Amino acid sequence: MKLSTTATLMIALAISSVIHVSAQRAETPDFRYDTGAKINEMTLTQGGTMVVATNDGLVGIKPGSNELLFNFTDYGRVKPEELFFVPSAPYVIVGDVGFANLSAKKAVIDYISGKVLFTTENNGWKTVMTCDVMMPQNKLVVSGQRTSKEKFAMQVAVYDLNTGKEDYRFHLDEPGRVGIAKDYSVTGRPLLLKEYLIIPTAQGLIAKKAQTGDKLWETKIKNVNWLVADAGEKEIYAFEQNASGTNTEVYKISATGAELWNKPAKVKGKVANFEILPQGLAIVSNKDDGGSNSVFAAKNESEIGFLSASTGEDLWDKAPKTKGYVQHFYIMDDGILFGIFQGGINKISFDGQTLFKKPLKTGENIMTMANTPQGLIYITSEDANIVNLATGDQVWNKPLKYKRANAVSSSYDSKNTRYLISADDELFAVDANSGEVSTLAESKFDGKEAPTGVEVRDGGILLTSDQNLMMLDWNGSKKFHEYYRAPGKSALGAIIAGVAAVATATTAVASYNAANQNRNKLGNYTDRGQRYADLGDGMAAAAGASVAEMLKRFKATAATKNAQFVLTKLDDGVGLVKLNKDSGSKEKEIVLKDKQPEYQVDEIGGILYYKADNNSIFAYDLKK
Repeated sequence: MKLSTTATLMIALAISSVIHVSAQRAETPDFRYDTGAKINEMTLTQGGTMVVATNDGLVGIKPGSNELLFNFTDYGRVKPEELFFVPSAPYVIVGDVGFANLSAKKAVIDYISGKVLFTTENNGWKTVMTCDVMMPQNKLVVSGQRTSKEKFAMQVAVYDLNTGKEDYRFHLDEPGRVGIAKDYSVTGRPLLLKEYLIIPTAQGLIAKKAQTGDKLWETKIKNVNWLVADAGEKEIYAFEQNASGTNTEVYKISATGAELWNKPAKVKGKVANFEILPQGLAIVSNKDDGGSNSVFAAKNESEIGFLSASTGEDLWDKAPKTKGYVQHFYIMDDGILFGIFQGGINKISFDGQTLFKKPLKTGENIMTMANTPQGLIYITSEDANIVNLATGDQVWNKPLKYKRANAVSSSYDSKNTRYLISADDELFAVDANSGEVSTLAESKFDGKEAPTGVEVRDGGILLTSDQNLMMLDWNGSKKFHEYYRAPGKSALGAIIAGVAAVATATTAVASYNAANQNRNKLGNYTDRGQRYADLGDGMAAAAGASVAEMLKRFKATAATKNAQFVLTKLDDGVGLVKLNKDSGSKEKEIVLKDKQPEYQVDEIGGILYYKADNNSIFAYDLKK
């Protein structure tokens, strides 16, 4: 049911109706896809391909024709835990995980081109211990046991992901050695460098020369989980986490395999973040009580340390107390800036000196920390302010405080030089120069919703939620407010922007490192779309047609940037309404009929995917 509009809007709609007699209906899909089996899950990838898990396997959909991009049925039904979408890369790894992480089946699919680039069966592997995509090299490194034809030898191979062809392959030790499978089992993610490859094994680190597989050196540092190198590939850090996850040991070695520290550095908990700096290794680790997983449990907190580049000793005699989990961690010119989930911001120099006069108290859940011309802006679920990064002093006379809000959103209004923050059914305006806070408008939405988005448009300020669309003029007066009642909760949620969230799980630290080289750099406060464009930075050095296509998507402007999509009850059943953000007018209706339709919207590509029945997916072009 549509609610109030102003007289101004009615005039605008009347003029509009001369050109468009009524909103376009789109009951016939632009594309139809028969997956051939029951659909279990739909995943909109970073690259824009819809990957569908069915009872028979995996299906890829890329609108442009009614044909499937790929239909991978070699392994039958794939469980969610058997899928890994490589961050900032056009690949999905499919395969089982068995005893001791051994896998008898593994495949790598390029979901942009639809090509299956690697399978264990076609490449002579009996079992696989590790299978890792290396970016920006665009290579696949596989370790494991070969088939009987090669006497079950333990080997490592490198494949070119542009072609799927093997670059080179080698034995972990001399062929014929008794007990190779046990002695040289691979224990973690290898490190691929320009000239050589380092493999962590149960017997130590082994370095092999690229292309030839000749052994360069071997250490006795055993059971390493993952490794990283500095930018010049001269110094290498190796991380070994104990089985319980309560402690991590960090080693430092040279490019020739020499241990550079007399003993490994011991870090409490699991490593969650790190940065290699000239002075040493800045590191964040998370401790937990072994059971509750609650971020508020007394024992569940982060520790921040700074390991000396020369000795590995912690340079901070007294590490800063976090009293919670580190949610933000940024490397600055003069030290490290961090924000705590439970509330609080602090800054400490590389030699362990506190740079703020005192720790800054904030509300819980720091959603935003970013640079502005006036200083560091922070926005939490309870308050907001700008802070002088040199002293920690608050720039605004008093922080903007609001009740603990379920939804807080913000934007910058460059036309009027002010920050706009929506919380507690109010839109606050903060003058960027004076810090003066004022309530610009009441923003009470219908349907017990609160604004989840603030967008500065050419004609005013747009507030949005799942079912509401409200436009204000620059003074906060309402230009229009459209509300469409929700028909019921969608099984997949309303709108998914197609941006896969960057994982923070400590078990994935290594695999996400290459894709997030700028993860610890404090960015500027910009519109939300900039974050998606920044994802492409980690791929800039990679080559290949699929990578290039994915980079274009990262840098592209959303095809539906001027539209808001709302699920509601239409005259002919439940469907999606396309609303113009600048006028509030209805431009298109797509009748989905299901009371609880399963669908996803790719806002970048401008495509609606709808599960029409157990085996079928319809795609609608939303750009029309």
